[in-house]
Order: sequence, then C-alpha cells, then structure tokens
Amino acid sequence: MSTHTKSSRKTILDIKKMKELGEKITVLTAYDYAISSILDECGIDMILVGDSLGMVVLGYDTTLPVTMEDMLHHTKAVSRAAQNSLVIADMPFLSYQVSPQSALANAGRFLQEAGAQAVKLEGGRDTAETVRKITSAGIPVMAHIGLTPQSIHQIGGFKVQGKKEDAALRIIEDAKILEDAGAFSIVLELVPEKLAEEITKSINIPTIGIGGGIHCDGQVLVINDMLGLYDKFTPKHVKKYANLNPEIKKAIKSYITEVKNCSFPDAEHSFK
Repeated sequence: MSTHTKSSRKTILDIKKMKELGEKITVLTAYDYAISSILDECGIDMILVGDSLGMVVLGYDTTLPVTMEDMLHHTKAVSRAAQNSLVIADMPFLSYQVSPQSALANAGRFLQEAGAQAVKLEGGRDTAETVRKITSAGIPVMAHIGLTPQSIHQIGGFKVQGKKEDAALRIIEDAKILEDAGAFSIVLELVPEKLAEEITKSINIPTIGIGGGIHCDGQVLVINDMLGLYDKFTPKHVKKYANLNPEIKKAIKSYITEVKNCSFPDAEHSFK
C-alpha cells in the first residue's frame, strides 16, 4: 500500500482554471538545473524545456538539429530542480512528424525517463491526429501555432503569421481543431495582437503568447533573451528584464586581472 503526499506542483487542471478565473499564466524556458531551481523558487507557473536550446545552449542556427537525446538530457536536469512548476518538454524536429505511433513513443519518454509532466509540439490541423493519439494515452500536450520554428524553411523565415484574412482564419480554425484534439493549451507565436485576442476568446483552453500581444491568457519568453545573456540580437517581442551579458563580462575580466596580478587568491580565499 502506498501513502500519498499532496504535491504542490501545478497541474494542467490548475492551468486551465487560471484561464477561467482570468489569472495570467507565466512561462519561461530553462535548460539546466540551476536556472530551473531559480524559476521554481520564484513561482513561475510552467517551465518549458524549449528546443530553442539548439540555438541558445548548443550554438546551432535553427532548432532543426536538436535530437531526442539532447531534449531528454536537458529535460532531466530541469525536472530534478522543479518542485512546483509544471515542466513541459519540446518535442524536437522529426520526433512526432513521422507517425502518431512514433510520436506517442517519444512523448512517453519525456514523462517516463525525463520527469516532465507534458510535451509541446508545433503545427496546426496536420498534427491533430498526433495530438489526439498522445493525449488519449494520458500525456498532456501543449500545441504551438503561428510561427513554428521547425517549419522555418517552409514558411520562409522568422516573420509574423496570420496578417492576411485567409491566413488568420486558418490559424483560428487550427486552434479550435487542436483544442478538439485534446491539447490543454496553445502557444501563439508571432501573430498580430487582434488575431491572438480572437483566438483566446474563441477557445476554452489557455493561449500562451510569444509575440502575440497582451490578450493571450499567458506569456512565454526564452530565459536567455529576457535576462540579456545573448547580446547579438534582441527580437521585437522580447523585453530584457536584466542585461547580464556585460555584468558577466565585467566579472570575468576582473577575475582574469586578479589572477594575472596575483591578487587572487588572497589570504581570505586560501587555507593555512
């Protein structure tokens, strides 16, 4: 007989309830134990182990080279730290597009091996059957429409989606189809504010915006962007809440100087 202790971890029911109550949902990415611990302590609602790690951690130009093994490795680290936040793992390119069966097997690994509570996958109506397959096995799915970075070569670059009326209508329909397929929430990336508002009002599951404006039920940002760790380029939709790049450089330069001129380690940092 097992004894059950009540977990304080957020569940998908809590997330859905937040939409009903009009409480905004907070999401940030994390790729390691240290940052995940900090996010969890701060009370972030959901932590996304994004395949954006391909660019901000592994140094690729796109998310396409990211593998299942990469994602499982980083999701394990994040999951070890997160006690209260809901952890969602991004399914990388070709881990769910081949067939609903292989998608289910891969999704299962994120819960079984890596300790995540949900998975995220990109795409509209084309992924509905896959979403249905995964959710019917008891695995929560966050959908992702608008700009879908894994389809970057097909959509012709990082640009706002759904500006024209027919494209906007298609995205609204996609959202409804994905809700019907069982997704518990939907990321809206780089879509006009008015369109995001319309989608948010027309479905019963939460919308999470990234470049989707204020009317989404929640927001997500890449942690490296909002902390100003990367100084080469800042997308329009990113607000830098800190600018850590120059701070880190300053600290490293001080360390180099002190080691070179023999002022570190001093008596305080040495043993007798």
